[in-house]
Amino acid sequence: MLKNIFSLFLLTIISVTTIAQTTPPSADEVLKKAFAKAKAEKKNVFIMFHASWCGWCRKMDTAMNDAECKKFFQDNYVIEHLVIQESDDKKALENPGAEELYKKHANTPRSGGIPFWIVYDAKGNVIADAKMPNGDNSGCPAAKEEVDHFISVLKKSSKIDEKTTKIVFDRFRKNEPVRVQ
Repeated sequence: MLKNIFSLFLLTIISVTTIAQTTPPSADEVLKKAFAKAKAEKKNVFIMFHASWCGWCRKMDTAMNDAECKKFFQDNYVIEHLVIQESDDKKALENPGAEELYKKHANTPRSGGIPFWIVYDAKGNVIADAKMPNGDNSGCPAAKEEVDHFISVLKKSSKIDEKTTKIVFDRFRKNEPVRVQ
């Protein structure tokens, strides 16, 4: 009997430990950590909502990590990702509370979809987000008007010079699909 109780106790500990290790941090935890780091490093916070299946999300990451752009983003932002809208078999990857935060900011039919990003200051105030003036989500900027919006946000939230502006603009314009006529 004592052996069975011990086995049950051990199994419970293993199960709780496994769940704790695989549950992603909540959106609040991610933001709190990012704001603390941003304050210490005198940066702003760039939050990107994404999912594992999202090709445009991967394009956004690729562009931001491009050799010519990466240093600019690292020098000016604490960059974090919040996972939302995963397929049913990958729901466990989602950050608890991230979907609610996403809905709070991407709150119009035109601004829905991912990637969606928000730029905060180190105190947690929203500086800007992916919504363009017309309400569309610029997502992973590709079209000229999307990249123009992205550049305007970078100018508001970072120390970006004209040379870097051109580099970022040109890199993100490469994301625009080629249209065959």
